[in-house]
Amino acid sequence: MTYLKLICLALVLGACSRVANLGQAPDLTSPRNTEEFLAITNPPLDLPVNSGRPEAAASLWAGNSSSLISDRRASTRGDLLTVVIEIDDSAEISNSSDRSRSAGDNLEIPQLAGIPQRLNDKLPEGASFDELIDASSSSTYKGSGNISRRDKLTLRIAATVIDRLPNGTLQIQGTQEVRVNYELRELTVEGFVRPDDIDLNNEIEYDRIAGARISYGGRGQITDVQQPRYGQQIADILLPY
Repeated sequence: MTYLKLICLALVLGACSRVANLGQAPDLTSPRNTEEFLAITNPPLDLPVNSGRPEAAASLWAGNSSSLISDRRASTRGDLLTVVIEIDDSAEISNSSDRSRSAGDNLEIPQLAGIPQRLNDKLPEGASFDELIDASSSSTYKGSGNISRRDKLTLRIAATVIDRLPNGTLQIQGTQEVRVNYELRELTVEGFVRPDDIDLNNEIEYDRIAGARISYGGRGQITDVQQPRYGQQIADILLPY
């Protein structure tokens, strides 16, 4: 009885989460509840090189990021950069195998000191030593497999440097949400980049991100309809056929 109550409670909670979006679009996630917001609002202290001299504030060649010749590429916690995602991958694998085997055995004793002739009369009708054993076997096997896959995705997303590792590698994270009618599309990217791989436009290609974790999905009415019901998912796990 206790297990039945737990199952009913789980079903009710799952239904409540679906009823919350009944007749309205899914809510957007607050950008303040992310690791990016913490990195932007808590950057390390950046003091100008000539902070002790009053005339440094009016100089075009100050040592901080606002200098005319400073490097504007992301380099420390809280900096922003653009991640360019252009995935156009295709893979095709084809395998085939063919195996054939045959064997035959034949044993005849037409003459053996007259013994077969004497024994033929005592054998059942149709039996003879002339064709004592005649056996053959054959087997054939064929197998083939074909895999074809194509992925194409073109996106751009602003990411935030959330940490700078001791060796200078930057850990980045970016999130993006786009709501169209009653469907919310979510894009997330995370990984590690070298500062040298960031180009002069403060952009980096996705294939230069180590340990890249890229997710593009969504939630809403369309996604909800495409998902099987909880009961069907449980049945698919439990049923052996």
